[in-house]
Amino acid sequence: MEYFLPFISTVFIAISAVFVAVGWVLVAKGHIETHKKSMFWAAVFAVIFFATYLSRTIFIGSTSFGGPDDVRLYYTVFLVFHITMATIAAVLGIIQLTTGYKNKLRAHKKLGPITSVIWFISSVTGIAVYLLLYIIYPPGETTNLFDAIIGASIHSFIV
Repeated sequence: MEYFLPFISTVFIAISAVFVAVGWVLVAKGHIETHKKSMFWAAVFAVIFFATYLSRTIFIGSTSFGGPDDVRLYYTVFLVFHITMATIAAVLGIIQLTTGYKNKLRAHKKLGPITSVIWFISSVTGIAVYLLLYIIYPPGETTNLFDAIIGASIHSFIV
């Protein structure tokens, strides 16, 4: 179960990215109502991802990087980049849902391409983080979120 939830949450964010891509194509073809439905499902799968991720983080903990020390700093920089993009994508996604459903189309159209690109960057880097944590390298120890992200990297940098 400890490694099943990260897999499931990664699948959910990948599905969300697919719905965003489909929605982007639909709006470009002028299929507005179908675009709305696609983006709605993108949001639903993103919320399921976040609930799964948050549940695991709260109840089980976070997996620290288990790969070699000479890769750890690169992984940490990559992870911080992913977290930054995911946070920006979440905020922009909420703004996009709000502007879209309120028919504030000027803002929605202007921000849409930027939001989609950041969403894809976040999704792809999230999948890469999963692969680095659980597939490419053996998982590290389960610990609190801060130590999983920064703790070991700072320790190996100082020592």
